[in-house]
Amino acid sequence: MNKANDWLPLTEAFYYILLSLYAAPAHGYAIMQQTEQMSADRVVLGAGTLYTALNTLLKKGLIMPSKSPSEGDSRRKVYAITKTGREVLREEIERLEAMVLNGRKIVSRMEGMDE
Repeated sequence: MNKANDWLPLTEAFYYILLSLYAAPAHGYAIMQQTEQMSADRVVLGAGTLYTALNTLLKKGLIMPSKSPSEGDSRRKVYAITKTGREVLREEIERLEAMVLNGRKIVSRMEGMDE
């Protein structure tokens, strides 16, 4: 079995797809909308990109097909994050937080030298 950090770093598309599914199972169009909203329109997933990413995440075992009782249209595929997907997302958030903390330390230190 792979460790969660074997999948890191995540692409922005993978990160936002997993983050979107962390809250609740969703179909592709909802994932596209949530990604745009969460990223303040910085990450816009086209259908081709989204479905390629979903297929990759399915193959990696980070997401799985889901049957959501709230979905009225049975033609739409609904996806849910797996336990491994949740672990990978948590590890990625920790990795990103460490990068930001390290960056802030260096920038702060260097700005203090500029004065």
